[in-house]
Amino acid sequence: MNTDLIKNLREKTGAGIMACKSALESSNGDLEKAEKILQEQGIASARKKIGRNAQEGIISSYIHANNKIGVLLEINCETDFVANTDDFKDLAHNITMQIAAMNPIYIDMESNPTILNDEQPSKDNSLLTQQFIKDNEKSIQDLIEETSGKLGEKIEVKRFQRFAISE
Repeated sequence: MNTDLIKNLREKTGAGIMACKSALESSNGDLEKAEKILQEQGIASARKKIGRNAQEGIISSYIHANNKIGVLLEINCETDFVANTDDFKDLAHNITMQIAAMNPIYIDMESNPTILNDEQPSKDNSLLTQQFIKDNEKSIQDLIEETSGKLGEKIEVKRFQRFAISE
C-alpha cells in the first residue's frame, strides 16, 4: 500500500494509520471510497459511545457580525483533553453559527419538545435534525457523530441560548 495515500487519507480524516490502511485496502486504493468507509466507521463508533458519560466540555459563544444576534452553547465530551482540541472547538463554533442562523427552539425532538405559540415539534425546530448550513448533505447530528468518531469520545450538546435584538 502506498504510504503517501495513507498519509493523505490520515490528514483528511484524522483516523489512525491502521484504520486508513485498512480502508484503502477495502476500497482498492480509491481515496474517496476509503474516506466514506472511515466516515461510516466513525459514525458507527460514535453511536457505540451513547451510554458513556460526557461531563467535560466548553461554553462557546458567537456574536453575529451585525452585533444583533448572539449565542451561548454548552457542548460536552468525556475528557478535558478533547475539549481543548481544535476539532472540538471548531465543532462548537459551527454549532453556534447554526443556532444563530437557523434559530432552533430545542436540542432534539425527543428530549425537550417544548411547544411555543401552539407550535408542534418539528425537524426545523430541532437543532440536531436541522441541515447543517455549511453542508446541506449533513444534519447537525451527523456533524457531531463525525467529530465524535474522529476524536473517539461521546459528544453532546447540553444546552444553548440564542439572543437577538428586536425578536
